[in-house]
Amino acid sequence: MSSVSILVITFTCIFGGALIGILLRTILPEQHLRDDSKDVIKLGAAVIATLTALVLGLLVGSAKSSFDAMNTLVMQSGAKIITLDQTLGQYGPETKETRNLLRNTVAAAIKKVWPDDKGARADLRAFEASTSGRELISILYDLKPANDSQRLLQSQALQLGNDLLQSHWLIIEQSQSELPTPFLVVLLCWLTILYATYGLFAPRNATVIIVLLVCALSMSSAIYIIVEMNRPFEGVISVSGAPMLKALQHLGG
Repeated sequence: MSSVSILVITFTCIFGGALIGILLRTILPEQHLRDDSKDVIKLGAAVIATLTALVLGLLVGSAKSSFDAMNTLVMQSGAKIITLDQTLGQYGPETKETRNLLRNTVAAAIKKVWPDDKGARADLRAFEASTSGRELISILYDLKPANDSQRLLQSQALQLGNDLLQSHWLIIEQSQSELPTPFLVVLLCWLTILYATYGLFAPRNATVIIVLLVCALSMSSAIYIIVEMNRPFEGVISVSGAPMLKALQHLGG
C-alpha cells in the first residue's frame, strides 16, 4: 500500500472517530455523560494518549535512525567507489577494463535505484539481481601483481570491492524492513478511540471541528512520515543519489 493511501486511510479513521464521538454525544443518555462518567472516560483517554505518544515517538526515532543509516551507507559507498577507482588507477594501465566495468556498474545501479524519470519507482529487484559486483570481485582476484606495490594495491582493491558488495546487500536487506501492518492497525485503533473520546465531550461548533480536523491531519501526517522513512528509496522522503552521481563523475574509466 502506498504512503499516500495510508495517509488518507489514517486521516479518515481518526477524523471519523472524532465525528462519531460528536454524534454519540447527541445519542447517549445524560447519565452516561455526568461528571463521574467523564472522569473515568478521561482517565482511559489519558492512558491511550500516553501509550500512543510513546509509540509514535519510538517509531519516529526508529524510522529516522534507519533512514540516516541508509543515507550514511550510500555516502560511504560513493567514497569507497572513488577510492577503488583511484586504487585501480595506481595499480597500472592493465586495470583499464576493470575501471570501465566499475563505471558501468555504478551508472547502471544509479539508473535502477534513482531513475531519471521522477515519477518512476526504484527498481530494487533489478538492483538485487545485478551480478556486476561479483564479476568485479572475480576480476580483482584474477589480477597478477608483478611486485609488492601491486600486491598491496590488489589487496586494498579487494577489500574495497568486498565492502561495496556488502553495502549492495545491506541496501537490499534494509529496504525490506516495513512497518508491520498489525502494529499500524493497532496504533490506528488507539488514535481513533482517542479522538472519539475528544469528540464525545466537544461542543458542536465550527471552531471545534476545524481544530479536530487539523489535529487528525497532524497525527496522520506523522504516520505518513514514519512510513515514508521506512521506504528510503521511494516516495517524497527518499535517500539522495547525489553521492553516487558525484562518485560517477570522478571515475576515470
